[in-house]
Amino acid sequence: MDSGTQPSATTSEGGAGPPRVSLGAIFQVFLMAGAVSFGGGVVAYLREYLVSARGWLDDERFLAALEIGETLPGVNALNIAVIVGDNLRGVAGATVAALALMLPGSAIVMTLAVLWESQRHNPLVTAFLLGIAASAVGLLSAVSLQLGRHQFTRMPDVAIVLATFFLVSVFHVSLVPVLLIIGPLGIWLYRPGQDRTRQLSLPHPFHQWERHVHYRR
Repeated sequence: MDSGTQPSATTSEGGAGPPRVSLGAIFQVFLMAGAVSFGGGVVAYLREYLVSARGWLDDERFLAALEIGETLPGVNALNIAVIVGDNLRGVAGATVAALALMLPGSAIVMTLAVLWESQRHNPLVTAFLLGIAASAVGLLSAVSLQLGRHQFTRMPDVAIVLATFFLVSVFHVSLVPVLLIIGPLGIWLYRPGQDRTRQLSLPHPFHQWERHVHYRR
């Protein structure tokens, strides 16, 4: 099946650009992700479709989009859709990706809301929802391990992961203070002049592809 891409473009500075992706292909991929990501595992499906199936992103760029999406207000998956759609086809791509991702869930939830009142005490329905929630945890755990495998090999990264986990999960600190603590720490650890090799390998999703090359001046 045609993935909706053409050979990758190149930037004016010689770097590899994103594949030329049709708006129809973007709509199809994000619609499918929104339709089958039961239980909140949409990030796992987005990674499967965008990285493994279509090759529109590599793991580093997907991780960069996820990192940005998690630091912004709103749903992570929707933030990722806007970021990826914008990088692939600009404002039109961001709009199409966001609408396609929301459409299946919105339609299904509105339909189920009508049926929920009569079925919410059904033990089979409750068991089904619990099973879906468990599978979503498994999906997100698998994606976290796949995307974070490089971070788990560096002690500063492991320390940041553990600190964030304990602050949020054990001490129940809200996300904003955690970001205000961990963000400056990460900037200090990877400040200019420190670990130059890692800095050069980091993805820059907004500044690397062809339509954003003018920001690199």
